Amino acid sequence: MQRKLGTDVGLTARMFLTLFLLAVVYLAFIGVLLLLHTGIVTIVVVVAVLLVAQYYFSDRMVLSALHAQVVTPQQYPQLHDIVGRLAQLTGMPMPKVAVIPSRVPNALATGRNPKNAVVAVTTGILDQLEPKELEAVLAHEFSHVIHRDVKVMAMAGFFATVASLIVQSGMWFGMFGGFGYGGGYGRGRGSDEGEGMIVIILVAAVVWAISFVLIRALSRYREYAADRGSAIITQEPSQLASALQKISGVMTRIPSRDLRQVQSANAFMIFPAIAAGKGSLAEVFSTHPSLEHRLAKLRELEAKISG
Repeated sequence: MQRKLGTDVGLTARMFLTLFLLAVVYLAFIGVLLLLHTGIVTIVVVVAVLLVAQYYFSDRMVLSALHAQVVTPQQYPQLHDIVGRLAQLTGMPMPKVAVIPSRVPNALATGRNPKNAVVAVTTGILDQLEPKELEAVLAHEFSHVIHRDVKVMAMAGFFATVASLIVQSGMWFGMFGGFGYGGGYGRGRGSDEGEGMIVIILVAAVVWAISFVLIRALSRYREYAADRGSAIITQEPSQLASALQKISGVMTRIPSRDLRQVQSANAFMIFPAIAAGKGSLAEVFSTHPSLEHRLAKLRELEAKISG
């Protein structure tokens, strides 16, 4: 029998609120650009090309960066059995299965939709987890694919990327006297254009900063949603809780050099390969909820399922 993930109304409302706030920020940004008659078309085209490339080739890019290899059922029979069982439970097409040669215990899923999904695990997580715990982790990744999280996060970050490019290009432009304060412009047209450019860069910096916080909040909500999806698919939230605790414990003993090798894919992974910051402020800037908050949510789900 297939297990549908359903909807968590509270979590869905928070995600929609975050997306709404991002839309407001981005619309204000577009309004400022239009008022100042800026030539933003080139930057938007460049970013659009990059985003299209990410959307269609993200699986190859991520797997290549992590030196992951797609594996066959003959090479990893137990791993393929778990993924195949989860595909049957969720009604999702069988994704490609890849293994990352890294001692860092982690897993990720990428691909623009369920038909183009890749589920990848590190050799480290295969060594550390029991089969039931691994199944819970992979169910979490299936939930990301089912919810099309790669697509959602790419769209959410579109104008944040535009803003970042404007700030970076503006800084280089200013360093070489491009704001109209040199070359004999005086207080004429060149000076006005320079002042307009400064306003654009300042607004872009504010947009990027606000987007940075909102996108990370959205990322944390989607991690909670994937944890919930794992609990519904497996009916055993305690297995994911156990897996997260093991991953966290091992992560603290992994050398920094090994962690850095996989940090480029932190946003995709079930657990960030970084030293966790302490306190609520650190969590505001994190792509993942704290371990304590995730475990608390899983305990709540365990009580609901068993009750």
